[in-house]
Formats: sequence, C-alpha cells, structure tokens
Amino acid sequence: MTSYQRILVPIDGSPTSTRGLDEAIGVARLTGASLRLLHVMDELVFVSGFESGTTYAKEVVPKLRRRAASILEIGRKRVEAAGVPVDTLLVECFARRTSEIVCEQAVAWNADLIVAGTHGRRGVRRMMLGSDAEQIARTAPVPILLVRAPEELIGDPATQADDRVAAAAGPKALAAV
Repeated sequence: MTSYQRILVPIDGSPTSTRGLDEAIGVARLTGASLRLLHVMDELVFVSGFESGTTYAKEVVPKLRRRAASILEIGRKRVEAAGVPVDTLLVECFARRTSEIVCEQAVAWNADLIVAGTHGRRGVRRMMLGSDAEQIARTAPVPILLVRAPEELIGDPATQADDRVAAAAGPKALAAV
C-alpha cells in the first residue's frame, strides 16, 4: 500500500469541502502526511456588469481575498488542532476551471494524493453546474479520494445553488457592492 506523505486538499468553505478536509486529516494522521490546503479564487465569479471596473477592483476583489484568506485560516486551524502539519495556498485566477488549477498544484507541490469533497450532483444539476471533483478525478496526475456530501445535503432544496459560490462570497461579502 502507498504511504501518502503530501496530501493536497482543495477547500471552499462549504460543508462538503469540510467533510473532505476531515477525511484528509484522518488519512494524514494514519500515514504521517502533511496537508496543503488550496483555495482557488476566480475573480470572474461575481462580475455582474452593473459595477464599474474600478468598483470591482477596489471593493469586490478585496472582499473575495479576505473571504478566501478566512477559509484557508479556518481550515488551517482545524488541521493544526488535529496535530497534522499543514500549509495553505491561495491561487487567484480569472475564468479558469478549478480542476485545472488543482491538478497543476498537485504537480507543482509533488502531492501523493488529492482529497476533495464532491456534492454528488446528478442529472440536470450536474450538467448545468458541472463538477470540479469529476474533472479532477478525470485529469489528476495522482490518486484522488472523493468524499461525498452528507446525504442530508444531497437533494436538499437549500443546496440547489452551487454552494461553492455561496461559500466564496460569504453572507456579507458583497453587501457593500
């Protein structure tokens, strides 16, 4: 059996992502691995066309960065509390697939394993929203462990919207825009 030493964990602050993080912590504790938490911030996600470029650059993007830093800090503290070595990485991009960046970072960091949460979308929801986890699984240069969302969240009408976007925005992230 392979002993994983470097586990890459993409996180977005959602319950599904946290479930994946918890699984990665468990694997790391068993194998003595360290974790790298990765958050991908796509600056295009919140462009509405109603704000000016200046407003977007000076108000929206800094709020996205603060929320991304918060997601990584919360994850880092969770991992450290479990006694597992951890570092974090924020990657800012513009209209790129998260899956591409995760796979690039797996190579750059020399990861042995990627652990990612998956929403378990099916049918039209999967077709319309896509699946970063599925794309990571298809193109990953290393083994991947997909951790499914809790059953109570799958099919819950409250989770019909892409909770990755909700997690990235946070409840107050765009209040001033």
